[in-house]
Amino acid sequence: MRLDEIVGKLNLKVCCCDDKLDVEVANGYTSDLLSDVLANSDEKYLWITLQIHPNIVAIASMKGLAGIVIINNREPEAETIAKAQQKGIPILVSEMGAFELSGKLYSLGLSGTKSDAEGL
Repeated sequence: MRLDEIVGKLNLKVCCCDDKLDVEVANGYTSDLLSDVLANSDEKYLWITLQIHPNIVAIASMKGLAGIVIINNREPEAETIAKAQQKGIPILVSEMGAFELSGKLYSLGLSGTKSDAEGL
């Protein structure tokens, strides 16, 4: 499923890089611990977090993530948006919490299992 489809179906706010939403999303990963995301996410994953600082962009860029969704209507810091624009990493905001958003993404066909994403 493409990121722009997810944005539309889940009514996500696009904070930056709206020209990068045509990417295929392989799976999702939910975590607020940066080292956990670095160790366990994979290319084209959509990352769900409550973190709003610029380091999330560094992790997403290193892993080749499809984008970052910040939960609970939290707004990314200005420096985070600037860094994301520079790196071309879409940052989205959801009013939902992590549990609800993860469930909705799962019901749309995403999972968190690497073997499920290998068909992309």
